[in-house]
Amino acid sequence: MTVPLLVLGVSRSGTTLLRVVLDRSPGIAIPDESFFIPLLARRHGARIARDRFLDDLSRLRVLAEWGLSLDDVAARVRPEMRTGQAIAAIFETYAANESKPRWGDKTPMYMRHLPLLERLFPDAAYVHLIRDGRDAALSLLRMPEGTFTRTWAHPHTPAEFACHWRAEVEAARELGQRVGRSRYLEVRYEDLVAEMQAVVEHICTFAHLPYGPSMLEYTGAVDVSEKPHQQRLLEPPRPGVRDWRTQMAAEDVSGFEGVAGTLLSALGYELSEPPAQPGWRETLALARYRATLGAWNAAVSATQRSPLWRRRHPPVMTPAGRPVRG
Repeated sequence: MTVPLLVLGVSRSGTTLLRVVLDRSPGIAIPDESFFIPLLARRHGARIARDRFLDDLSRLRVLAEWGLSLDDVAARVRPEMRTGQAIAAIFETYAANESKPRWGDKTPMYMRHLPLLERLFPDAAYVHLIRDGRDAALSLLRMPEGTFTRTWAHPHTPAEFACHWRAEVEAARELGQRVGRSRYLEVRYEDLVAEMQAVVEHICTFAHLPYGPSMLEYTGAVDVSEKPHQQRLLEPPRPGVRDWRTQMAAEDVSGFEGVAGTLLSALGYELSEPPAQPGWRETLALARYRATLGAWNAAVSATQRSPLWRRRHPPVMTPAGRPVRG
């Protein structure tokens, strides 16, 4: 099993931009968001039953979207394989199709499942892209309905997004403490867009990837026709697309900083006023967020483990990778 590179980041932190750039290296293939890792881990435990695992794969539309043949994946899947290795086989098949020696993933949803990633891929390297949470809040809160699945804890205000941003950034930094600097790298989004070549070269050195100038020439090579929230990939990156100083109301800035100001300060971001520990309202909001998200994850896990999941997800591809005809 090759060593994967997992790109971490809160939603709307620039992880798609980083994925597109890194995917242009000849050393790695990073597809669009996968979403299936927690699902397959929940359904298969520590080791897979091969036929059942492949049957589940036939029900995942994303594999067909990646252009994968179920037969090609099956050739890499062995009976009683560890679940992490079996999941990696999907990505390895994708990388092989792209003539790349190594695979990666970029799915912001997995920020809620970092201990699971550690268990499944014990040798993985991580690049954590951090963006000023106030700018990320501006971006996420302006996204249209239906762009992505909304959990019960989905934020509707900057203060609510601060709970989401703080919890996920802290979780990723704790992961970094566990795995060490040889496997975890933090990168600022603001540095990436201001000095892209230097930052990408640094990431490639960390991740042992070949770097080439063509990695930065992505603007004419991406298809975002069905992704209205990713249209900026058609333009060269530039700082200041979102600016909380001019685009966020003062009370919203105060609400965000009340929850996450100490973390913003620790990361080197300027605050509108001196940092203070969250008060009882902010502490309660954080606790409510974690409890609500925990309930969501428990409900989703129960559904995915049950026979209901298979009934809701009929096969969408044949072993040869062709769509199932209804």
